[in-house]
Amino acid sequence: MIRLSNVKQGILCLSMAKILMVNAFTQETQVVLRQNPEGAWELVKDGKPVRILGVGGFKNLSLAKELGANSVRTWDTEQLTQKNDHGKTLLTELEDTGITLCAGIWVEHERHGFSYLDPEKIQRQRERVRQAVRKYRNHPNLLMWGLGNEMEIFPGQPEALRVWREMEELARIVKTEDPGHPVMTVIAGADERKILEIMKYYPSIDILGINAYGGASGTGVKLQALGWKKPFLLAEFGPLGHWEVPKTTWGAPIEPTGNEKAVQYYVAMQSCMENKEGLCLGGYAFFWGNKQETTPTWYGMLLPGGEKLPSVDAVVKAWTGKWPQNRSPKVEPLSFDGKSNQARAGTKRRVRAVASDPDQDDLQYEWGVMAESRDIRHGGDEENAPASFPDAVQKVSGPDCILIFPPKGAYRLFLTVRDGKGGASTANLPFFSE
Repeated sequence: MIRLSNVKQGILCLSMAKILMVNAFTQETQVVLRQNPEGAWELVKDGKPVRILGVGGFKNLSLAKELGANSVRTWDTEQLTQKNDHGKTLLTELEDTGITLCAGIWVEHERHGFSYLDPEKIQRQRERVRQAVRKYRNHPNLLMWGLGNEMEIFPGQPEALRVWREMEELARIVKTEDPGHPVMTVIAGADERKILEIMKYYPSIDILGINAYGGASGTGVKLQALGWKKPFLLAEFGPLGHWEVPKTTWGAPIEPTGNEKAVQYYVAMQSCMENKEGLCLGGYAFFWGNKQETTPTWYGMLLPGGEKLPSVDAVVKAWTGKWPQNRSPKVEPLSFDGKSNQARAGTKRRVRAVASDPDQDDLQYEWGVMAESRDIRHGGDEENAPASFPDAVQKVSGPDCILIFPPKGAYRLFLTVRDGKGGASTANLPFFSE
């Protein structure tokens, strides 16, 4: 036996203590999947089952936490170090709030110019994924990896199979680097052909993420019928999508009001809470923030000023069984007093909003006109906001608005109603100037 000096023994003890601390830290943050005695899947963190009450987006996490959210989903690890208006990164906010993280790792899309036939591009992506996992795998708030979002292409085609085979390789890399957190991959909708391809070519997936809107509440039933045995998450859910709603005669999708959207959010999240098939781990409501996608108001759950919309109230009700202390106003669909939404440029139309507040708060009304968007992208890609036409709103008196039709083209009249206490609602009316 080699005898060590007291100094060397002290150094060795310190080194061993550090190793034990690292191992303990890793063990504490380990997340596992298991089936409970009833056969339902559970996500277990720190020895406790976690039902994901999540939001997709990374702004105002303190409000999300206050209202009952316990997890946030991102799409790319670059978002983890972006700073908010208060100079804090998302990682810092997670530590402050205790909210867990589904850390998205971006997987390239062929529609953006990537080729799954190019060995150099494939190798660079693999290394990027490896480095992302190494960088964040020991963060205490990490719940799972979101490896890819809607990177799939047309099912049944050779191109699609190449993607799934590569996803298998990427998942193996993630698991090698971090066996302590499950891997989720997110696809658009529960398409039968996609599910069957994943089952055949991508066996290393732990959790299937589904982005679903109109049919979100039926996802579990559909997956069960297809023979899917692993757990799934509603990785995005929200209002009816702009591709799922009726359109005007000139092709403008008719956006639901804030309260019509809230119904869709509630039904989807409630299906996650009930989990009748035993496959659903929870869901991430989309989008916690605001964004331009078809319109500036379609998918956002918050206004740019931070006010919450009825969709927030709906998911809170599903999460907790209770409404938030202050509920958002309710706005009925807008119309031109029964007259046509098409008229010659210069025509005047009167619109009267019908709005109410569950808490009897006084309401403020904001009207505006924007051109119909001509920059509709695919899969949530960034869009440019359409032009505004403030002169088209000729007269406003609270819920009453006099609109003058702008020059020829397609437009929308937008209404935002606020209660002055952090709640709001929206509605809009597409119209056409001849």
